[in-house]
Amino acid sequence: CASVPPKSLYKNTKEFYYCRHRSKPFTSINLDFLLPSFKSVLRQFDCQLICVSVCICLSSAADGHIKCICEGSSCGLGQLCDGERCFSSVTVNGDARVFTRGCLKGLEKSRMTCSTPPSVNYAIECCSHHMCNSNATADTLQPLLLTVPEREPVRHKAEALVVFVIGPFVVLALFSLLAVLVCRRLHQGRLERLHELDAEQGTIDGLIASNVGDNTLAELLDHSCTSGSGSGLPFLVQRTVARQISLVECVGKGRYGEVWRGQWQGENVAVKIFSSRDEKSWFRETEIYNTVLLRHENILGFIASDMTSRNSSTQLWLITHYHENGSLYDYLQRVAVETVDGLHMAASVASGLVHLHTEIFGTEGKPAIAHRDLKSKNILVKKDLRCCIADLGLAVTHSQSDNQLDVGNNPKVGTKRYMAPEVLDESIQTDCFDAYKRVDIWAFGLVLWEIARRTFSNGIVEEYKPPFYDLVPNDPSFDDMRKVVCMEQQRPFIPNRWFSDPTLSALVKLMRECWYQNPSARLTALRIKKTLDKIYSSLEKGKADC
Repeated sequence: CASVPPKSLYKNTKEFYYCRHRSKPFTSINLDFLLPSFKSVLRQFDCQLICVSVCICLSSAADGHIKCICEGSSCGLGQLCDGERCFSSVTVNGDARVFTRGCLKGLEKSRMTCSTPPSVNYAIECCSHHMCNSNATADTLQPLLLTVPEREPVRHKAEALVVFVIGPFVVLALFSLLAVLVCRRLHQGRLERLHELDAEQGTIDGLIASNVGDNTLAELLDHSCTSGSGSGLPFLVQRTVARQISLVECVGKGRYGEVWRGQWQGENVAVKIFSSRDEKSWFRETEIYNTVLLRHENILGFIASDMTSRNSSTQLWLITHYHENGSLYDYLQRVAVETVDGLHMAASVASGLVHLHTEIFGTEGKPAIAHRDLKSKNILVKKDLRCCIADLGLAVTHSQSDNQLDVGNNPKVGTKRYMAPEVLDESIQTDCFDAYKRVDIWAFGLVLWEIARRTFSNGIVEEYKPPFYDLVPNDPSFDDMRKVVCMEQQRPFIPNRWFSDPTLSALVKLMRECWYQNPSARLTALRIKKTLDKIYSSLEKGKADC
């Protein structure tokens, strides 16, 4: 029996080789339990059969396949299967449990299937030797199933929902609290800086004049002019006056804030209350108005400025002379003017612009100033129908002594409807002061057009309309104005009746010289003022001849 069975009994060479080295000699098998008559028969005939049986079994293992118990819908009629690994699994479907046993074929598939983690509804157990899943039952796999409390998922969902809903509100509340604290700190810092400013710039005259109850507003301002400041009251007196003003009625609102008519010891004053986002405009206008010798009959008279705290909020006040006629924009909508009054209005605006543009030298001089936002809403009409220029929040100053151009720290730009071509196409020389003066001249030409439109001629007058009313929307965008003014080079419409009136015809020629596309070709403010004076003289001479 030590000899190996013939090669023809095996399926392939690999099985034969394996059997030859692994089969035991028949003589080593104990056959004492058999009857003597069978021993001789087995020794003669069955040795090869026994070896073959052993080899077939072992050859299957040599291929990497093992026998497994198969139980389930995929097993067919047999109860055995062969594959890489054996498995036992249990699946829970409601109250029912489905128990399955079988084998897994393919190394990658078996690894992937056997590495499936257990869950509440499914568990699998794998093994790698013959018939290793024979003892597995649904009860033995039951402990592998995860045991999760029935209501726990609901609790987790509720907690997650609370976090997602309440979390943003908590974060928003924290940011709001932080913003309030920062605003309060900034407010306190501004008040402290204002106190320091008063301490540094308050003069002896201001301390003496603190008993303002014994003086009228005109007397205080006259004292300020004769003392050399020419730019409003001393700082300490400004704050005293501001705290004694009572607000009577709101006379105007805009993007900047509100304008109120106030009273101080029976005298009317205008109180411009800036919104907090326009603090830089308030600061710049206060700075400009405090410039020495700025006081002029055609510049809005400045009285005081103050930063106050009312109703737990910071208010920025600018106190000026009060003019009941309101702005030129409002006045022209209500009233049409005679030719003489229209000329007075135009000449007074030009006179104020000349004062701004001119630098005055000397110890009590003033720098040259460009307005940058000249329009009919920023021009006020006085009782005698002369005008004064207001709103210097965007003003630019220039001094020849040090050749310094001060643009300020205000990111705002002027009104788009009144912007010059070089501003709209962004070709303006921002480092050249004359460029800003030429922008004012362009805007003055548009104001002159508004006045001429509401000036009687032979009993005829047009209704008020803003410049470019027929070419752009009510609130034009930057691109709207650039298209009309720069690309199409359009100008405000001139009615035919103006050319039949000598005065209005002269005004048409003047305003067109303010609208040149080339900024350097436009007239200066002084040339405009002299031309208007000449037109007025011609008008008076014509009346005298009649």
